[in-house]
Amino acid sequence: MKAILDTYPPMSVEEYLASEEASPVKREYVAGRVYAMAGASVRHNQIALNLAVTLHSQVRGGPCQVLFADVKLHIPYHREDLFYYPDLMVCCDPTDSHSHYRERPCLVVEVLSESTRSIDTREKFIAYTQIASLEGYLILDQDRIEATLRRRETGWQKESYEGPEARLSLPCGGGLEIGLGEVYGGVEWGESGAG
Repeated sequence: MKAILDTYPPMSVEEYLASEEASPVKREYVAGRVYAMAGASVRHNQIALNLAVTLHSQVRGGPCQVLFADVKLHIPYHREDLFYYPDLMVCCDPTDSHSHYRERPCLVVEVLSESTRSIDTREKFIAYTQIASLEGYLILDQDRIEATLRRRETGWQKESYEGPEARLSLPCGGGLEIGLGEVYGGVEWGESGAG
């Protein structure tokens, strides 16, 4: 990920938010620098959409919302501001109601690709765990049926799940559960990756 404004002075949060509404591409904001996001693969999109549909059916009618792909997450972090676009968030705080971003999710999900793996598992993991409301961080692999779940209650230790029979109980939303068979169902594996 390359800052698209490296040769310009840092951008303020207000400038970023105003310009983001008119931007033809999604851009993340890290401490004054703006980074264009690459488009997602079909497989990435299928996995994220399957998960969104599964979770939405479980939270419907309750206090939680499932927000998918195009909603920013704002993290005030060590006197800096970060704005990321997680693949999915579950948000249950009714006072967290900005029209263009959220600040207090209880679950954040990223679908890994080779180009985002190190950012999602290091930089974003560190930033996400600073969110006081966050109870879990779920990472889904797009090249194999595999998930890594980290929970605040266990000190962010890794829990690994593999294969279509694996089921996960998520630490958010009052008993959310997913099966990897549902999340990866109908995914087009193509030349790389295996079901």
